[in-house]
Amino acid sequence: MDYCIGSEKFGLGPTAVLLKQDGPFVTYTTATKTTFGLNTESTYDWEAEQWTVPINLTVSHLFRLGSQPISLTLGGRYYAERPAGGPDWGIRFVLTFLFPRT
Repeated sequence: MDYCIGSEKFGLGPTAVLLKQDGPFVTYTTATKTTFGLNTESTYDWEAEQWTVPINLTVSHLFRLGSQPISLTLGGRYYAERPAGGPDWGIRFVLTFLFPRT
């Protein structure tokens, strides 16, 4: 679920992602299933000719609720490049239900 506050706009809603990870992220996972990550989700607006380049630093922890594996993530975001009036920073909270192939 994404939640966004900034520029007097509010957004809330579900997000779905299918991911096959082959190592494109910079992460470190501890023996206790806590992961520290660094990534970017850069976008370019062709009409405004403007980049948005957030740099995301996250901490995630993997645990089980009954038999369901869940990842809980908290992160900070710094915008290295943004449109005029765009945010300087942001916070991210993510709750992910995992369905691994068995």
